[in-house]
Amino acid sequence: MTDPASTRLSLRLVFGEDAMLGPGKAELLERIRDTGSISAAGRQMQMSYKRAWMLVETLNGIFREPLVDTTRGGPNGGGARLTEAGQQVLAQYRSLESIVVTAGADQIGALQAMLRDSPV
Repeated sequence: MTDPASTRLSLRLVFGEDAMLGPGKAELLERIRDTGSISAAGRQMQMSYKRAWMLVETLNGIFREPLVDTTRGGPNGGGARLTEAGQQVLAQYRSLESIVVTAGADQIGALQAMLRDSPV
């Protein structure tokens, strides 16, 4: 039988043609918050520095205020931090995920009950 604990909901918000916020970008924001570094966050996600930077630039470009603030390297090293807007966006996204999981629990359970007992 399929393990109910392995079921998870993945939420992606699409704000038009090219503007999205989903689990990957939210995780990147969390890891930047926790590490203070875009490169370290990317490494933890097994993502290239270039890809991590591109995602940060995308996030900074789709919201009114930047979500990530960076400082250039140098003698004291560089770094990155979430701005107030970044913290708010991340908190709102995680809150929305929680609301959707809670509100959809019955439907998720019903779909789980319809799954095959073993993979095809």
